[in-house]
Amino acid sequence: MSAWLKDETTLQAGGAAPHAVDIFALLRDQTGAQAAQVTAAGAAWLAGASAYPRSTLAQWEERPSSPGVLPCGSQFDVVNVPALFGRRMLERLWAEGPGSGPVAVHRGRMLLFAAPGTAQRLPSLLAWEEWGSGGGETSRTQRGEVPPLLCHGTGDAVTVPPLTCPSGGSGPRWLVAPDTRAPWLPGPDVLLWACVRVRRSAVSQGSGHSIFPLADQGANVYDVRRRR
Repeated sequence: MSAWLKDETTLQAGGAAPHAVDIFALLRDQTGAQAAQVTAAGAAWLAGASAYPRSTLAQWEERPSSPGVLPCGSQFDVVNVPALFGRRMLERLWAEGPGSGPVAVHRGRMLLFAAPGTAQRLPSLLAWEEWGSGGGETSRTQRGEVPPLLCHGTGDAVTVPPLTCPSGGSGPRWLVAPDTRAPWLPGPDVLLWACVRVRRSAVSQGSGHSIFPLADQGANVYDVRRRR
C-alpha cells in the first residue's frame, strides 16, 4: 500500500535530468550521523511496510522529496501525540531511557514509530495507569493526565516524510530518521514509562516549559548511536 503525493521537486545533481539521479546511491554515500536524514537501509525498512516494497522504492526514487502513506501493523505501529508532549517524551527517552525509534512530525503532531502491537496495548496500559493514579473528583490538570494519544495499528495508515526534506519546508519531516533495515522500536511498556515520567515531572514542577528550542524543530538533537 502506497500513496505518494505529487511533488515536482526532485533531488538533482548539477544539470542532470530529474530522473537521472540515483537517490539511493546518494543516500548510501552520506557521511556522518545525521539523525534527521534517511539512509538507504532506512528507506528499505520503510518500504517493507508496503504490500509492494519494490514499487514503493521505485516511486520514492522517482520523487524523493514527496511524502507517502504506509500501512501500520506489520513493520511498525505509530503513536501520534501532541508535539509539545511528544518532545517531552523524547527528552525522557533519550536522557534517561533507551532512546527512541524513528520519529516524525506532521501537522503539529509527533509520530513515534513503535513495535507492532503497541497501538493495541498502550491505550489500555495508559487507562490502567490513570485509573490507578486515583483522583476521583481531582481535575485532569492536577493529576497531570496524559493527553489523548492516537495509536495507529493494524488497519491504519500514516503519512511518512519524504527521503529528502527541503530546508524550511512546512510538510512532514523526520526528527529521528530510519537508518537501518531493523531499527529498534519501543514497545508499549517503554512508551508508558515515558508518558508517566513526563506526567510526574509536569505535576512536580508545575511548569509547561520544554528544554527543546521550538523555533528549530528540525534540529539534529539526538545521538542515534545511543539507540538500542
